[in-house]
Amino acid sequence: MSVISTSRCRFAAHGLLIAVVSLLAAPAFAADDSQIRFEVAAGVSAHARLLGDGSVEVGTSRSPARQVLPASTDEDGGGTRLGHADYNFDGYQDLDTSATLGQVNESVTVYLYEPASGQFRALAAPEAPEISCEGFWSLTPDPATRTLSSSCRSGPMWYSDVYRFAGDRVYLYRSMRGALLETANLARILDLGLSEDSEILAVWSTWDIAGKRLETAIWNAFDPPLRDALMPGRSASVVPEKLLLYSKAGDTSTKRYLLKGDRVELLDEADGWLQLRYRNPSRGPVLGWVRLPTNE
Repeated sequence: MSVISTSRCRFAAHGLLIAVVSLLAAPAFAADDSQIRFEVAAGVSAHARLLGDGSVEVGTSRSPARQVLPASTDEDGGGTRLGHADYNFDGYQDLDTSATLGQVNESVTVYLYEPASGQFRALAAPEAPEISCEGFWSLTPDPATRTLSSSCRSGPMWYSDVYRFAGDRVYLYRSMRGALLETANLARILDLGLSEDSEILAVWSTWDIAGKRLETAIWNAFDPPLRDALMPGRSASVVPEKLLLYSKAGDTSTKRYLLKGDRVELLDEADGWLQLRYRNPSRGPVLGWVRLPTNE
């Protein structure tokens, strides 16, 4: 029997207080692994170095003022790495610090460069019950979709959250939760065209900036849908000669049904029910719920 777990991973967010230290002259940085220099934009360079108290000092060529920022650290209070990327897709390179926690999870703190002030501002991670990984973890910016993907591991499962910007604020755009689907029983009504345990399925949700769920779709847990389009559901074909299709989970009667061989997409699961989308050639998309078989 193969069951996909619904356990979730929660981490504590790091504080994001910023202290600014003004110096009369810019100190020289030693050339070692504890510091980096990078081009923020044409004609503007930045230089950052790790301090011994778990913070990072950073400044730019625009000003002699230096900022002292809290850095990501591992359990022993060190192990910090410095990096940079354009996290908010504004054409300027931003600073980041990262550290490995729990052997596999990489905590990331991001400081966005603000062109008006020439300084860096800590980027606050969103908070919401639907977020699997509190804070930023193994954060990856995708310029093509203007999204940030955050991933963490709990037990044998990896979880992902996808974020987008609305102005200067980040919000949860897509999230995942495990899909509790017993493979052998599912195969009695739907043929997914795969061998047992060859794929881990998850329920992906799309959210608007106000936190309203817009859609769900069941898809590979390791292939987060990033593009701003209707999410595809995992494709399958109907196995029995007739499969009753209900308007909502828990209904006891219906006149609708699917026929053997009909192609459907998996959208959601809840309490022993599975939501499907059937694209009717003449009437367009048809949504409904089917009852999942049990071992009884």
